[in-house]
Amino acid sequence: MVEEDIQEKASTCETLLIFLSVALIILTLPFSLFVCFKVVQEYERAVIFRLGRLMQGGAKGPGIFFIMPCIDSYARVDLRTRTYDIPPQEVLTKDSVTVSVDAVVYYRVSNATVSIANVENAHHSTRLLAQTTLRNTMGTRHLHEILSERVSISGTMQLQLDEATDAWGIKVERVEIKDVRLPVQLQRAMAAEAEAAREARAKVIAAEGEQKASRALREASEVIGASPAALQLRYLQTLSAISAEKNSTIVFPMPIDLITYFLKSNDAATQQLAEAAIAAMDATEKQKTTETEKTS
Repeated sequence: MVEEDIQEKASTCETLLIFLSVALIILTLPFSLFVCFKVVQEYERAVIFRLGRLMQGGAKGPGIFFIMPCIDSYARVDLRTRTYDIPPQEVLTKDSVTVSVDAVVYYRVSNATVSIANVENAHHSTRLLAQTTLRNTMGTRHLHEILSERVSISGTMQLQLDEATDAWGIKVERVEIKDVRLPVQLQRAMAAEAEAAREARAKVIAAEGEQKASRALREASEVIGASPAALQLRYLQTLSAISAEKNSTIVFPMPIDLITYFLKSNDAATQQLAEAAIAAMDATEKQKTTETEKTS
């Protein structure tokens, strides 16, 4: 009963104030029209309160709308997408590495009435929540996941922010991680590790190349050894390649068998000369010994 009485008194008072406002409009015509009619743009909405209560019908606009002086108040709400650049956040990852991460959030007001009635400052609240969500999300990931899985992390953050801000009339459209800054010492360590890994791969590749080349050379030597004429053909092919380049100097390869023959002949002649020299030295020594004995 008490609540019903209060509601009846409030409705009576509201009706009286509305009547007085209408009377004021009529008395101050046409000047009151400049105060009563308002215009909002295509990308704006107007949330009207009458005697502190939210009017039925939701937000007004775009275009012209009517308010009553002294008893109506309204708030403009911009529906365009806004961009918030999250400042760099110092985050300790799951594997105990300190990194600095910054991101950008794209959001807009999806329900003008809720964004005014349910939260004091929807934009400020969304920005604070974006910073906290960024730190919490990065704190549950390893460093290699943060560096390699930015798209999935951004999608996870977008879903979390959109779900949390739905009660504020905010729609989070997109979240993008801009940069991940590592400590200088960690950058040097990672660079050294990557360089060592590249050098190891290069050595493995070079070793595999040498192994394949040695196998190919062995097969070629077997083919050439099976056919004596193949070596001569190879000599001629080499001469043809050299002459095609118009070089002034041509190196003609000598047959290895011929060189071996000369080497053997030289070795035999040298051995005979050495034996003759030794024999001559022995004869000279004997002659000196004989002369010495005769003299004595």
